[in-house]
Amino acid sequence: MMLVGRLVNAVDPRVLILSGLFFTATSLYYMTQFGVFVPPSMLIWTGALQGFGLGFIFIPLNVVAFATLKPRYRAEAAAMFSLVRNVGSSIGISMVMAVLSRNIQINHAYLTEFLTPFTLGFSWQQIPQSLLSNSTAVLAFVDLEITRQAAAIAYINDFKLMMWVVLASAPLVLFLKRPAPAGLK
Repeated sequence: MMLVGRLVNAVDPRVLILSGLFFTATSLYYMTQFGVFVPPSMLIWTGALQGFGLGFIFIPLNVVAFATLKPRYRAEAAAMFSLVRNVGSSIGISMVMAVLSRNIQINHAYLTEFLTPFTLGFSWQQIPQSLLSNSTAVLAFVDLEITRQAAAIAYINDFKLMMWVVLASAPLVLFLKRPAPAGLK
């Protein structure tokens, strides 16, 4: 954000916003490569890339939003901008979580659709002997693994959805007006 704060006076904010959307979409694309086991290094660098992208989005967006306002209106505008951003992010998070939980259920149903003792994908020798005497424990073990796989698929689908939403919002940046340079106000 400190880097973007210095760049915003020298570079068109719309270019910075588009760059931020690109960085965010790229991080979401790499997040679609996650699986059940994700190396910590991949989590760190995709999170850093996403944070870098969001910094490139929100600082220039604030500049564009407040550039045409007279200073006496900026306090109220900041409050309204913050309210709209918080409500929008809450709605977005709610929608993504609804899609996630729905996809977990759908993927769980799909993965269990053809499940038989012959299609489990592992041999009975891999199950601890203490569990084999209790068929309920074996079924719980299998259900737990299927739920884990279904959740991984659902997260990947959510990351794809968010990536496409970010890319779809990129053309909207072209509708933003470039603020006048600071010396010309």
